Amino acid sequence: MAEDPNRTQTPIIFAPKTYQYDKLTLSESQLKPDPLDQFTLWFEEAKEDPRETLPEAITFSSAELPSGRVSSRILLFKELDHRGFTIYSNWGTSRKAMDIKSNPHGAINFFWKDLQRQVRVEGFTEYVNRQTSERYFHTRPRGSKVGAWSSPQSQVLKDRQELEDLVKKNNERFAGVEDVPCPEFWGGLRIVPLEIEFWQGRPSRLHDRFVYRRKTEHDPWEIVRLAP
Repeated sequence: MAEDPNRTQTPIIFAPKTYQYDKLTLSESQLKPDPLDQFTLWFEEAKEDPRETLPEAITFSSAELPSGRVSSRILLFKELDHRGFTIYSNWGTSRKAMDIKSNPHGAINFFWKDLQRQVRVEGFTEYVNRQTSERYFHTRPRGSKVGAWSSPQSQVLKDRQELEDLVKKNNERFAGVEDVPCPEFWGGLRIVPLEIEFWQGRPSRLHDRFVYRRKTEHDPWEIVRLAP
């Protein structure tokens, strides 16, 4: 049954008091011609800010087709190269893996609260090569490597013990192995951007928003200002 549009509803939870954005400004003259250079500048500033305790945290969103259902999760951004932004995960059983198989487009969002900044990235995805995935996997702690082998990510578990048993099995499997190998189903996914927005909070919600846009990866970037 559809909701009655004339019915007045009382909120169950009220949001906290209004937060004012009043630290910095952003003008087109400050922007670098290449959005990846602009991102690098902002990301370095976020890393240098002691109050930004996890500047690499992102929201990664994907959408399943043909249903169009969207799913989001917090991940850690790991690498930026000339093509785009790379994350690492299980691409065999995870929800995001299923989404990407049906729809190769994805979006990521950075939010740096102390700097009052956001960066939104939209584009298409591609898997990095095996050598790149293995290079990163070898830098992970041993427990994380065994965990990657053990977790059938996003699949239903009977209980916690089932997961613990899988970890035990793989600890035994790789006992004496100095460097646990990278699973075939695990690796990097790169978001190749077609749109990157730089958002700087301003008072009264009159934020500064600039977007770099292109239709394909071979096109030049266009910079436009958006209304807040």
